[in-house]
Amino acid sequence: MILQALYDYYQRKAANPDPARRLPAFGLEDKEIPFIVELTAEGRPLGIIDTRQGDGKKKQARRYQVPKGVKRSSGVAANLLWDTAEYALGVDTKGKPERVAGQHAAFRQRIAELPEAARRDAGILALDNFYANFGQAALVADPGWPEIVETNPVVTFRLHNDGDLICQRPAVIAGRGGVIEEGGKPNFCLVTGQAASAERLHTAIKGVWGAQSSGATLVSFNLDAFASYNKEQGDNAPVSPLAAFAYTTALNHLLDRNSRQRIQVGDASTVFWAQKDDAEIEEGFAAIFGERDDPDVRAEQVRALLGAVHSGQFDGGRGDKLFYVLGLAPNAARVSVRFWHTAPLHEIARQIRQWFTDLKVVRSAKDPEYPSLFRLLAACAQQGKADNIPPNLGGDIMRAILSGSPFPASWLNAAVLRCRAEQNVTYLRAAAIKASLNRLQRFQPNQSLDKELSDMLDLENTSPAYRLGRLFAALEKIQEEASPGLNATIRERYYGAASSTPVAVFTTLLRLKNHHLAKLTNRGRAINFERLLGEIMSGLNDFPKHLSLPEQGRFALGYYHQRQDFFSKSESSQSMQSTQGESK
Repeated sequence: MILQALYDYYQRKAANPDPARRLPAFGLEDKEIPFIVELTAEGRPLGIIDTRQGDGKKKQARRYQVPKGVKRSSGVAANLLWDTAEYALGVDTKGKPERVAGQHAAFRQRIAELPEAARRDAGILALDNFYANFGQAALVADPGWPEIVETNPVVTFRLHNDGDLICQRPAVIAGRGGVIEEGGKPNFCLVTGQAASAERLHTAIKGVWGAQSSGATLVSFNLDAFASYNKEQGDNAPVSPLAAFAYTTALNHLLDRNSRQRIQVGDASTVFWAQKDDAEIEEGFAAIFGERDDPDVRAEQVRALLGAVHSGQFDGGRGDKLFYVLGLAPNAARVSVRFWHTAPLHEIARQIRQWFTDLKVVRSAKDPEYPSLFRLLAACAQQGKADNIPPNLGGDIMRAILSGSPFPASWLNAAVLRCRAEQNVTYLRAAAIKASLNRLQRFQPNQSLDKELSDMLDLENTSPAYRLGRLFAALEKIQEEASPGLNATIRERYYGAASSTPVAVFTTLLRLKNHHLAKLTNRGRAINFERLLGEIMSGLNDFPKHLSLPEQGRFALGYYHQRQDFFSKSESSQSMQSTQGESK
């Protein structure tokens, strides 16, 4: 199913009328070519053209559609009319003259094997003359030569005043079919269902975070155990050369660093695409779950997508089209599938709306309205570092979002542990806890009498854990007003114990409360605090000896909601005083 969906995506993109957005035809690939040697018709080099743009290490070479590169291991294998400087120019960059001589000979041999019609092309004749009469010695004085010797970049050739590279000239493109490597034994392709030979080795997939820079394979068999029944390499899962080219080209396109259809979810490089062209949902999906340089632009994209869902734009024919999400993770020299989800667009849109509903919690103006999945994961990781996010967590959460199933218990556990370890319930952790608990309650309603948590302070919530969280926030607020300017409050010392073993600390905290109330100079304020404490504790019979993990999450939400309620009332009071002052 994965390969078939990628194959169909390739067919659609290869037929795009816009050449800039069209995927390369069979036997070609998109390749960044940083340097081009420009030749006259007689083969005399006019100079080395640098195609890169940008500054410093951010320079990026222009992309060209060139004959598909060979799959290399440790041997010598040359690409057709483009390759590294060692192959294309015979430049010894590593002090291995004999090996470089073999590489350059292999490069020229690929050209010699072209059909006669291609060999008579003006570009090929010019290149033959360059090798016969000039060679690399004619390029030594060029300003770009030192960098070529130092870095061994990819190099190709072009005739002067010709818009195409030599490898793109019509005669060469027509003739390359005669030198494309053929597949293996006759078979049936598992992707297309048509009779075809099986591709022995599939092209490497590049762009998967954490995988080898040279790429890793999605389909691969290279152990003796896979040679049973006289089947070797690709014969174990026969995919035709055309289908293998299509799915690898499509996947590498989706994983490209400039792709708008990829995000990083934990250790999973995640790509997504629609069955039919739908830029709004494809780019909107990246905005929903990924990070953007401009958070305001991201928020607008998310808001627009949610508005489209609410207005029913995904109902009917558009919503029936399938949407695909594929998560890939590195596994040595291979790529493993972390998750794969396919569903109609209207179902994906509904689950996305539910995701943000589950996350919604009262926040300050500086907190993002629609937090990205990466930020939610990092908030629950040790030291807030992406490296400390558990490997499978991002993929498990993404799977739960798209399927509407409960979130993994490890996410709730991570959020609660971070709150305890840092004695701080942040907006992102509160959102993660609320989403986890509500999703769990929705799917397991008979396990508890607790109801779903609201996005702001809920005075009707009788959950003991939730009320204990509110009580702890109220006791902290009393201490803060009794002793302004404190470097540390009861939160730094008691939050961990209060949220896990309430009976051990709340008696002590209530005794301290009496001392703090006595220090308040505003007696009306002290009375209001006493009333608040009475209202909170009216639903508590005693202090529990232990709170379970979900109860610790409810404690954190009760604490967070009560604190935010204090802040909002304080800001409202200050705003009212400011308004009254201006009116005098």
